[in-house]
Amino acid sequence: MRSMMIAALAALLAACGQPQATKVEPEFGQKVRAYLLANPEILIEVSNALKEKQARQSIGVYRQQLERDPRDRVLNPNGKITVVELFDYNCGYCKIIAPQLLELARTHPQVRFVFKDMVIFGETSEYAAAAAALTRTPEQYIALHRDFMAAKPLNDEVATRIMREHGIDPAAARREQTSAARQKYLKEVHGIASGLGIDGTPAFIIGDTLIPGADPEALKAAIAAELRKKG
Repeated sequence: MRSMMIAALAALLAACGQPQATKVEPEFGQKVRAYLLANPEILIEVSNALKEKQARQSIGVYRQQLERDPRDRVLNPNGKITVVELFDYNCGYCKIIAPQLLELARTHPQVRFVFKDMVIFGETSEYAAAAAALTRTPEQYIALHRDFMAAKPLNDEVATRIMREHGIDPAAARREQTSAARQKYLKEVHGIASGLGIDGTPAFIIGDTLIPGADPEALKAAIAAELRKKG
């Protein structure tokens, strides 16, 4: 009964947003009202169900931009499923999950990992992300990414030192940071995030699943589920 009611309410809420909403019979409406008065907590479940449905629909709209933007850094490019991370180099939770994410990439060659710069923590994050965009090999990217994420906090001085240690010219990173092409990319990433209802980092997209926040167990479960779909 409860799952049926959640599904019905989610469908009703979705219909209310359409130009021609489905007509609801008074008798059914009264039953719904009575059930909600007796079980008000179900509204939270309905809201979550609706958000998940809307997220799945939005992911489909942005699929190509999420998974196949040549400007993103990619590990395991031949993997049969894709994990997309939206992140910032000065995001504390991004730093917490970064080692686990790199380990997953190492141990799961069948999974593509796409790293998409969603800069929300200011100029140093932009500077570091621009440097990462200049890496020439996956190995160089992994090493630079790992050290940026390990720096707590990451400021300009530390970022510059790390760049030099990994063969990135800080001056070139500054030019990349301020280039029109780079600024266009960052703006487009924020547009995708807005379209998906993402307002913080990290956020992960696997298939039709959106995982907000640093939740490694949910991430592993979503990867396993998507791999099962691919056989």
